Amino acid sequence: MIPVADIEAAAKRLEGIAVETPLIESPGLDARAAGRVWIKPENLQRTGSFKIRGAYNLMSQLTAEQAARGVVAWSSGNHAQGVACAGRLLNIRTAIVMPEDAPRAKLDNTRSLGGEVITYDRYTGDREAIARSIAEERGAEIVPSYDHEHIIAGQGTVGLEIADAMLERGERPDQVLICCGGGGLSAGSAIALRSRFPDVRIHTVEPAAFDDTARSLASGERQQVAAEMTSICDALLAHEPGRKTFPINLALTGPGLSVSDDEVRHAMRFAFEHLKMVVEPGGAVALAAVLAGRIETRDRTTAIVLSGGNVDAELFAEIQAEPN
Repeated sequence: MIPVADIEAAAKRLEGIAVETPLIESPGLDARAAGRVWIKPENLQRTGSFKIRGAYNLMSQLTAEQAARGVVAWSSGNHAQGVACAGRLLNIRTAIVMPEDAPRAKLDNTRSLGGEVITYDRYTGDREAIARSIAEERGAEIVPSYDHEHIIAGQGTVGLEIADAMLERGERPDQVLICCGGGGLSAGSAIALRSRFPDVRIHTVEPAAFDDTARSLASGERQQVAAEMTSICDALLAHEPGRKTFPINLALTGPGLSVSDDEVRHAMRFAFEHLKMVVEPGGAVALAAVLAGRIETRDRTTAIVLSGGNVDAELFAEIQAEPN
């Protein structure tokens, strides 16, 4: 278990780097939930997702010698942008292995931030193997997307900010819903939240086709997703929970929730109509879980994370044009 002091130290490193996104409410969402729902909009974060938190926390702790050799990462896009942005801020060369079919906005934004993008076929290639081979060849450091103590601590600052903002308001959450791919955000946030609210219930939320964490939490052992599965939630397509993140999530979260792609689409439309926010598919799963009634919210105080807003304009327009 990572000590909460590591998350608090990460918060210090991120001062002036990461945006302390607000905790907001929506009368429309409260009415739908028949309870109170607090929203943490990390789609407003630097680079459009929470990922800058973990990337910067890790990369800012590299030695001068390590930083000089550069870093390599693999990502569907949000971690890629976080790594590239941290590299620009810290003057560290970055190379990121990304799927060739990643959203164009994520590919373009990573390049514009100075990241070297190396594409691969997600259905036939092994992105981690490719990245590790490049890192070995260059003598570069690896920056994993979730399975590293510094990454988990950095992402945990989301939960720390939720907890501290609610304490300032005199509020106590009954439950917190957090999107989950590899589990770094939920693991780090769970540590921070439980340090402030020992009895709070924390639930991971995943796409229905990629519910490996939910099944792993139910069984007590890491489960995998079949290779042929697909989802609109490109940011949450990890095929199994992380080795470091899963024990934390097993101890502090559950049961896991999942939502369909259609429910995610509806949540994206709801966010645009009622919150006036652009939220990407993977960033909308916690909201989708509330709207779809995956958990009881009546007369309860619930906090949810909108984890990112990096979605191609064409896909977003297509989803907004669909009927509710």
